[in-house]
Amino acid sequence: MNKRFLTLFAITILTFAPFTAVKPQNGTTTESDTTSGVELVKDDFIVASLDSLANLHFFEGFECATGKEIENVFGFSQGFVPVYADSVYFNRIRKLDAASPINLTYNQYVKDYIELYALKKRALTERVMGLAQIYFPLFEEYLDRYNMPLELKYLAIVESALNPVSKSPVGASGLWQFMYGTGKMYNLKVNSLVDDRRDPLKATIAACQHMSDLYKMYNDWLLVLAAYNSGAGNVNKAIRRSGGKMDFWQIRPFLPLETRGYVPAFIAVNYVMSYAAQHNLRPVTPNYYHYEIDTVIVKDILSFNQISQLLNVPSEEIQFLNPSFKNGIIPATSDNPYVLRLQKKNIPDFVNNEAQLYAYRTQAELEKEQVLTMMKTVTQAEYHKVKRGETLSVLAHKYHCSVKDLQRWNHMKSTRVSIGQRLVVRPESQVSVQMASAKPKPAAVKPTATATASEARTETGNARSQTLAEGMPAGSGGDSVPATEIKIRTENKYHKVKSGESLGLIAGKYNVQVAKLKSWNKIKGNTIHPGQKLVVGKTEIREQVAVKSETEPKTSSKKSSSGIDFKYYTVRQGDTLWKIAQKHEGVTVEQIMKLNNINNERSLKPGQKIKVGYVS
Repeated sequence: MNKRFLTLFAITILTFAPFTAVKPQNGTTTESDTTSGVELVKDDFIVASLDSLANLHFFEGFECATGKEIENVFGFSQGFVPVYADSVYFNRIRKLDAASPINLTYNQYVKDYIELYALKKRALTERVMGLAQIYFPLFEEYLDRYNMPLELKYLAIVESALNPVSKSPVGASGLWQFMYGTGKMYNLKVNSLVDDRRDPLKATIAACQHMSDLYKMYNDWLLVLAAYNSGAGNVNKAIRRSGGKMDFWQIRPFLPLETRGYVPAFIAVNYVMSYAAQHNLRPVTPNYYHYEIDTVIVKDILSFNQISQLLNVPSEEIQFLNPSFKNGIIPATSDNPYVLRLQKKNIPDFVNNEAQLYAYRTQAELEKEQVLTMMKTVTQAEYHKVKRGETLSVLAHKYHCSVKDLQRWNHMKSTRVSIGQRLVVRPESQVSVQMASAKPKPAAVKPTATATASEARTETGNARSQTLAEGMPAGSGGDSVPATEIKIRTENKYHKVKSGESLGLIAGKYNVQVAKLKSWNKIKGNTIHPGQKLVVGKTEIREQVAVKSETEPKTSSKKSSSGIDFKYYTVRQGDTLWKIAQKHEGVTVEQIMKLNNINNERSLKPGQKIKVGYVS
């Protein structure tokens, strides 16, 4: 008997080794050094998941439930910790077992985890109970849909302590702690911006499907739990090593150390959550309950900052309700929408201001977008790979520059080029001022008797490039020019409806109100069709037109437009150079700044008319 007792005692000590740690002289807990002959002890993942709640901001400032919210039927004083005999635990778990298809057993292993949740980590258990009021209704709904035991909802407590952003040292993530590979098998996508493993709904569905598949293999829920934790491969090895036993407690000695405590922890959580009142455990009151949360569909890129600032919702709350978006960005499109969770009281504001939300940009975001746009247009030179038959003259004509420009940009002493040679055909300083849509008519340059036609074309192209760079039309300042006058006309700006677009989406794109879109296009309802052409705004165009005169004008020192007209745009409230450039194809922020001699975009004022290009 003594030998048998010592053997059982030794097994118990070895099994619960994760709860022990080597303490150095300074009193802090650390891992021991294998070189000193002392075995390394790893932290227990169940305890670690509970500890992760200590830093979860969702609970900051929250108080425990009051007596009115949770009735104290046993008359315990606050802070009192009840302790019960083994027989009490045994009888209570037997009652739970009778009502469950899962075999719930009481033994020393289960008792140790009961003490962990009900005694050692009481404060964290109460936080878990608060989170359960948010997540358990969702778990129960889908467990019921898949015809699975509702008690499996407690598995998420063992896995993550209901921390939606929990991540294990080996990479498992979310409420149900899916590894990347397993999650991918159940359509949980992971990229730089979104991690579906952290989405409460998607991960719950995947967990139900995974456990259903495991149950088809083992037909025993405790073996399903063991396989969920360590993988079916480890469970199958344990079954073989046990001689083909299909009972968790019989194969337990052959399972990985972590999995040996996993099933007892599940039974203990089942017990503690069912008998929380008997242990004087009271849930930390959540800021909101499951029935106060609703969803909306996001159809365009949206950041948490946009939602927070426009709807006055704390960013932390949006992050807690939507943990799958890793960087606070919802990368939605009309073809790939995403679900956003908000409190129900915030849903009407989102729906009523959806178009404004998509169009809204914080000042920091605007500055960042403008800097990126300017960097892209200013710092990228344009290159050309020489093909057979091409010469510098041909390239100069093609890229509207001179042969000398090409020689200077490429540090060439001669005009010879070779096939495959890579030439700069537009340097960094000119990329920002060349406008794809601008096709001004250059002043005629008459070649000398010795000049070739090719050289004449080259000089013409050079003159065009120079005038564009200066923001002035091409022409010779000394030639006589006709008198001109300015004519102003207004044109509608149109948008062709694409598949999946709505009035709200289009209104946000062009920074107008939905009501105005309806008025301009005489739309009564909200229905639009792909291919439909909608008026989305007005553009004021100024044209410089020559005035007919009976006599030829005298030579003037004023610079002439030589028939080149500018396109003008009237600045509206909220406009930025970046927004204006987006509205005019082929125009960049840098080009607008040069055409109008603008040094600071903050000088823009509503009603101001600025040049945005040339009339071809």
